[in-house]
Amino acid sequence: MTPARTLATAARVLRQLRHDPRSLALMLLVPCAMLFLLRYVFDGSPGTFDTIGASLLGIFPLITMFLVTSIATLRERTSGTLERLLAMPLGKADLIAGYALAFGLVAVVQSVLATGLAVGLLGLDVVGSPWLLLLVALLDALLGTALGLFVSAFAASEFQAVQFMPAVIFPQLLLCGLFTPRENMAPALEAISNVLPMSYAVDGMNEVLRHPDVTGAFVRDALVVAGCAVLVLALGAATLRRRTT
Repeated sequence: MTPARTLATAARVLRQLRHDPRSLALMLLVPCAMLFLLRYVFDGSPGTFDTIGASLLGIFPLITMFLVTSIATLRERTSGTLERLLAMPLGKADLIAGYALAFGLVAVVQSVLATGLAVGLLGLDVVGSPWLLLLVALLDALLGTALGLFVSAFAASEFQAVQFMPAVIFPQLLLCGLFTPRENMAPALEAISNVLPMSYAVDGMNEVLRHPDVTGAFVRDALVVAGCAVLVLALGAATLRRRTT
């Protein structure tokens, strides 16, 4: 992997995003809008917002980054852009790292905006440091980016890319412990939830919600989410082909 080629790829993707205000709005503003809406849905029960708001602070960025990244990368695949780039002296690692870096920078901005809104304006009450919330939100957004890059290889159209959301995101959403503690699920579902990265994202947010200091469980959850993101990025690189079929 060559740093100069990786940075050049990231710069190209960022230039494209700059000329796509709808995608930028989806990535940056939708998570904030959903948190704002959620806060006033539970206006009469602020404790409920405190309970689930931290979890959704991690889930919303993951979902939006997954959706935008999968569609944007699919456009590059179907238009032949990726094939032309790979015909140049550009390695797969350079390409996938460039995409991850570009969308990762957007994820940083998204996470800062969402965390600042939740903690500052909406009054999300957390025992731990808001910086830890920001860290988990950022890791979740990067995981969504990695998943989007990966699943784009298996879609032939933007409609199919959107269809992957029920298959990839919704099961994790149901099993992550947001609606009921995972230990209260059927044993088979609890076992499945134990290998899904969103479960650890929610657990990490809950650790910050309940504990003033960094706990061993929080470190484990953050490392699992980060490790899954790196693993999925590697799988995404493996799906890149020099020639389309």
